[in-house]
Amino acid sequence: MALGLRLEAKLTQSLVITPRIQQAIKLLQYNHLEMVTHIQDAMLENPTLEANAEADGDEVDDQAIRLREGAAKSENDVVDQHNGAEAPMDWERFLAQMDDQPRGPSMAGGGAEELPPIETNLTYGESLADHLAFQLAMAKCGDDERVAAEVVIRNLDERGYLVATLEEVKEQSRQDDEVVAEAIEMVQHFDPLGCGSRTLSECLVVQVRIRHPGDDDFERIVTDHLQNLERRNYQAISRALGIDVEDVIEYHRMVQDLEPTPGRGFSTEEPRYISPDIYVVRRNGEWTVDVNDDGVPDLRVSRYYQKILRGASKKDREYLLEKLRGAEFLIKSIHRRRRTIKRVMESILGFQRDFFEHGAEHLRPLVLQDVADEVGVHMSTVSRVTTNKYVHTPHGSFELKYFFSGGVRQLTGEDLAAEAIRVRIKQFVTAEDGARPLSDQDLADALKKEGIRLARRTVAKYREAMGVMPSSQRKKMF
Repeated sequence: MALGLRLEAKLTQSLVITPRIQQAIKLLQYNHLEMVTHIQDAMLENPTLEANAEADGDEVDDQAIRLREGAAKSENDVVDQHNGAEAPMDWERFLAQMDDQPRGPSMAGGGAEELPPIETNLTYGESLADHLAFQLAMAKCGDDERVAAEVVIRNLDERGYLVATLEEVKEQSRQDDEVVAEAIEMVQHFDPLGCGSRTLSECLVVQVRIRHPGDDDFERIVTDHLQNLERRNYQAISRALGIDVEDVIEYHRMVQDLEPTPGRGFSTEEPRYISPDIYVVRRNGEWTVDVNDDGVPDLRVSRYYQKILRGASKKDREYLLEKLRGAEFLIKSIHRRRRTIKRVMESILGFQRDFFEHGAEHLRPLVLQDVADEVGVHMSTVSRVTTNKYVHTPHGSFELKYFFSGGVRQLTGEDLAAEAIRVRIKQFVTAEDGARPLSDQDLADALKKEGIRLARRTVAKYREAMGVMPSSQRKKMF
């Protein structure tokens, strides 16, 4: 077979996502706080973007929106139009129209200047390490013990437990076994009691010795019989210690007053602030969807740069045109994002109206494709809209993903969302008699009476997913 070079023309189709379409997709994924931050960054990077200081209302001027979205050929979401080429913009005509148009009120519910300073919303919590280090600084001890204690404090986890081995503490502090043991004991007696322990039993023993000195039976229970105590095997503990069952039950009550994780009050996790992206409220007997626009300025193209564009040099004109096109696309994308989020939430409201009327136990099965078909967008668009966004409802704030769940067929023939079943199980457990808690089979029977047929294993799976203990561990003896 001969080898050679030849020219060949070939017609192919390919999907190309331009940088601006990628930007629009990212905008759709942002939640409210991320969107506010992105707009602020965009205004810093693009000098042709500015907030409309003349706008001071809650409604969007329809004529201004039509002007800003004049290049759009349909009402579909921008991420569903990426197969088409981007329409060129006649900037001379656009700028002339912008100068002639009256400015409408702002789409934002309130300007950033109306919000309280962020400093008024910040608190600074003391970490567990700082709390213990302060007590160490006040303690009377030798220099060697202090060095070893500092190493112990640095090696505590969020529970307050020592995660380093004795050999590691010795190596890091360069102290012997005796000094390290004294340092660990000193830290364990700081507030909160039990920090620096290596096991749950050791943590509880420290607290028992301080709060109940001389009670040898109590100390033996938390040392050797925690497993029997968890199983409520009071008879085995009674035989082993030679005490009455009533005394064992009283010790169990006393154990519940101890702290198994002394470091829990000193969380080192950064606080997560949730600002609802959408509000669903009832007005005049009808449910309405409001997009949260607090802190989102009404953007416009700077009139100053519109004026200097005509007299700018070729190089400056190219730079300004690039920035102007970017500003115009961002403004359109923000409005399209807002419209898409509202349409998706309105569709969810239509499917889950019983939830908004009566609560979580009336959730219906719902999948992304159902909403995508009704709104007229791709399922991936609905997925982006519902991820990491929250809606405030009369029943609390929920992530939009909360409304999507598989279903279980009831005896009546209707489907009920799995989340609604979990809520109903939780209600049964909350209302049960503590002395006679409901078993998984009891819960399955109770659900069956309401027309929900579930196997005992399925009920157990739902219960475990909610973090509810089995009936043997929920039983109250006192």
